[in-house]
Amino acid sequence: MKNYFFSEVRRKLKKLVRRRRWDERIHFNTDTIFNGHLQVTYRGLATIKCPFDFVLYQMIVADVKPDLIIEIGTNKGGSALYLGDLLETIGHGTVHSIDIENCSDKLLSDHPRIKLFHDGYEGYDISLTAGFEKILVIEDGSHLYEHVCGSLRKFSPVVSKDSYFIVEDGVVDKLGMSRGYHGGPLRAIREFMAEENDFIIDRKWCDFFGRNATFNVNGYLKKVK
Repeated sequence: MKNYFFSEVRRKLKKLVRRRRWDERIHFNTDTIFNGHLQVTYRGLATIKCPFDFVLYQMIVADVKPDLIIEIGTNKGGSALYLGDLLETIGHGTVHSIDIENCSDKLLSDHPRIKLFHDGYEGYDISLTAGFEKILVIEDGSHLYEHVCGSLRKFSPVVSKDSYFIVEDGVVDKLGMSRGYHGGPLRAIREFMAEENDFIIDRKWCDFFGRNATFNVNGYLKKVK
């Protein structure tokens, strides 16, 4: 009887300890990361960027050393500022950040490595890419299937060999939002890759933190030819 009593006490104490450790439990998933990424800032400007991809970008820039990064989708400017600062660390390069609205933050307008364009990707003069040797493109616009397809058609030819065309936010499929984007980035990627043999999906970056543990699902497209 005595042993039973002490075993019950130990069992209840263990249960109590487990209850008290609720704050040590780990819980995150695509939804929690999505909610967090909406609040990510860089030097005070919203980036709206998955932290996994935020880390990968500085690794890619260090590897590729682009002298031109074309960013489609300026939004609040945090991402352009981040990319501009990354280029500053490697000592060369320019960011052409494209949107349909004017992001007039002084941090951007005064940055020596950032140029802003306000006529959308369709209005961007592709001849501005002439003379650059290593070009990297990031598609982070509306995420509509039609717009992603248009960006891929227009900008994929200027991506340099061994550089990247990064298509952001294929994760909208996982979040159940793809219908609102007419299939979104993933549909555009599937069709582009079915017709294109100059690019591969670089699993090194897509799977860096786990199989497609990125918001850019199958979106790290490396030019190999």
